[in-house]
Amino acid sequence: MAEAVGSPRRTVGPNKRLADAIRDVKNAAADRQDVVVELREASRTRLELLAAELAPVFEDVPADVDLFDFTVSSGLQPRLWIDSVSHVAMGRDRRTYRFVRDTRIGRVVLAESAATAPVVDQVTRYVAERLVERERLMEGGAEPAAARGARAAVAEAAGPIRQRADGSWPAFSTALCLVLAGAIGGFLVTAALLWERISGLFG
Repeated sequence: MAEAVGSPRRTVGPNKRLADAIRDVKNAAADRQDVVVELREASRTRLELLAAELAPVFEDVPADVDLFDFTVSSGLQPRLWIDSVSHVAMGRDRRTYRFVRDTRIGRVVLAESAATAPVVDQVTRYVAERLVERERLMEGGAEPAAARGARAAVAEAAGPIRQRADGSWPAFSTALCLVLAGAIGGFLVTAALLWERISGLFG
């Protein structure tokens, strides 16, 4: 039987191809997401194992010291935070531990190793250095870097003022004395001349 004139054509073929393509894209995205999640979980697991090795060090820190965090954070890149400026994260290969610290000149790598022992040693030393620094500050035997910088800036700014006070004021007083001496001399000369004229009128 001939197809009726004006009847709509079926487009099953193209729609099916598009649906298959959408399904493939979704499957690929899900696979990539699974890989990302697996890598993130693997990094977090390794950092938790490192934190377990560092647990005795963390427990020895006095309870009244609030310098450290000692927590494993979540996110796209899990990190074992030591304090607010230093942390341990996994490298791009997801096997290398990188202990870094943020400074004014940028990020500094304090330790990097695929084994946990060197990183544990460096973190332990870093914690000890921070505790000794805090003890010195509490005893007044050391001055914070910020305070030293501020004191140096104040001294530098006060230097020119002190120099002006030491050098400019004597010069000003000397000039003032010379002006006063000249004025007094001129007054005496003028008085002497006027006195001679007045004496001549009455003489």
